[in-house]
Amino acid sequence: MSRILTKQELHNLAMNIVGEELEKRGFEFIAINSKLGKHPQFVCIDKLNQRYFVIVKAIAHPDNPHNYDMVWMEAFKKHAREQEAKVFYAGVGLQNPENPTKPVFLNEAYAVEYAGLQVIETHLN
Repeated sequence: MSRILTKQELHNLAMNIVGEELEKRGFEFIAINSKLGKHPQFVCIDKLNQRYFVIVKAIAHPDNPHNYDMVWMEAFKKHAREQEAKVFYAGVGLQNPENPTKPVFLNEAYAVEYAGLQVIETHLN
């Protein structure tokens, strides 16, 4: 019998998807925080030692995974500027492929809507 994935399990699934992209792009991981509600989820550096904070959000249907809380992001951008880091937002839409209004189940297929890393400009506003 299958069970519905918890919010933490959905978050971990989204983190795996984003982590794979970061690895493919050649980022080196400095820290990883998979605890739900803690930000950033990834702290990494590129080949030039530029620091990046990556915010990962698992988003369920019908919400748009490409949208984020603008007010909260302003506070986070301030933190990134203080740390001389750049920010990526990675919204990962996860849903049941047969019926988007149903939940995602453990060990069953799921559909992903992920447009990649969104650059968040920290110097604006």
